[in-house]
Amino acid sequence: MTLEERRNLTQTAIQNLILENREKLSISGVLDVLSFDDQVVMVETELGLLTIKGENLKINKLSIDTSEVIVEGDINSLNYSEKDLNKDKGGSLISKIFR
Repeated sequence: MTLEERRNLTQTAIQNLILENREKLSISGVLDVLSFDDQVVMVETELGLLTIKGENLKINKLSIDTSEVIVEGDINSLNYSEKDLNKDKGGSLISKIFR
């Protein structure tokens, strides 16, 4: 993703992360919860894939209407990775291999 694409994306998407005492994380701008267990929660957001790692993690609140998620537990790390731009464009696995 180029710097210009990143600027355009951040101008249209607003996201807030509020971490309270490393025990409660409130996230806005959530599109989907991809997976979760007591050690890792993966959330797709408007700004990319957010991975939350810790211990005794649980999703306390999930609101589709307001695009908010609250994760509670012993939070050790938060990590963003880029969105898969090819996913939005569509296409099969075979077409991606032979590009």
